[in-house]
Amino acid sequence: MRLFRPVGLHELRLIYEAEMRAFPPRLPEQPIFYPVLNEPYAIKIAREWNTKSNARVGFVTRFDVDDEYVRRFERKIVGSRDHEELWIPAEELATFNQHIRDAIQVTAAYFGDDYEGFVPAAFGLKGKTAREQFVALAKTLPYSSFDVVCELAANHVAVFLNYFFWENLDVTKDGMAAEERDRILERLKDMWAGSSRSAIPLGVVT
Repeated sequence: MRLFRPVGLHELRLIYEAEMRAFPPRLPEQPIFYPVLNEPYAIKIAREWNTKSNARVGFVTRFDVDDEYVRRFERKIVGSRDHEELWIPAEELATFNQHIRDAIQVTAAYFGDDYEGFVPAAFGLKGKTAREQFVALAKTLPYSSFDVVCELAANHVAVFLNYFFWENLDVTKDGMAAEERDRILERLKDMWAGSSRSAIPLGVVT
């Protein structure tokens, strides 16, 4: 069965750190894990709710779960008929994760106006917002691709999480054209593909 789940920045970071193979354990005040059964509903939550809370970002994840296993869980309608969810008890989530086929993918990302992104605490990108990180990498690439490769290795979590923002970044404020942004992103992708993180793709998967 194909399922979707809207997540915020912190949850996506934990998913990434699990190699895109598992959702993180629920908190004590979260007794239920709620994947949804259609992408438009997940998009609505990510765009209208997640962008207004905490880190001001909502990601839509897509994943497949073994049919026979997932049929044991009751479908719930929450609100309109399109708001269909599965309710997975928190204590069942570890087993649920074991039945996820292949990798969890990010299919869409939505950002609030004041999104700052994941801010790393070390190396060249230390203390920089998502926009500032892109500008720093863009300025470094022409004279030292080696430094950028090292930065991607040292701050791969920030690069993975913020790349979704960079894909839609208005770079005219930074004196760049969209075509230049796209060339930089392709170079970053090529560098990522040659790294130890290459099994996890950068950016939105269609």
